[in-house]
Amino acid sequence: MSPIAVGDVIPDGTVSYFDEQDQLQSASVHSLAKGKKVIIFAVPGAFTPTCSTKHVPGFIEKADLLKSKGVEEILCVSVNDPFVMKAWAKTFPENKHVKFLADGAGKYTHALGLELDLSEKGLGVRSRRYALLVDDLKVKVANVESGGEFTVSGADEILKAL
Repeated sequence: MSPIAVGDVIPDGTVSYFDEQDQLQSASVHSLAKGKKVIIFAVPGAFTPTCSTKHVPGFIEKADLLKSKGVEEILCVSVNDPFVMKAWAKTFPENKHVKFLADGAGKYTHALGLELDLSEKGLGVRSRRYALLVDDLKVKVANVESGGEFTVSGADEILKAL
């Protein structure tokens, strides 16, 4: 399967998250993104160093600027369960706009063609690090990292495209 690319319509899939009332919810990605300009970015794992110190903080710090440029939703996806994503989200008390979404079994990541096999490191199959700018379900920017790099998928790179 080839990875998601510019011009593609994002596949639908189900993700889970805890809402503002601390209730576990499941939602289709299309329900979160249809008719909107959204950023979907993914990290290989919650609580991992680059994800926790660079990738997620960049989107939290730039969220107001991204919103001022028409972005309606900023969605962080990881192949982790929703309880882990909830605990991880709580480590960013300054966050107002990034939604932490669990792709527990990696099915959505698989549908995007963006799996990363980290079994040799004891982590199993995870997501590659990426950032997609999506407008009404169509991919406008697809910044996908190689291996463990963090060079093209940060908030600053998405801002350049807006």
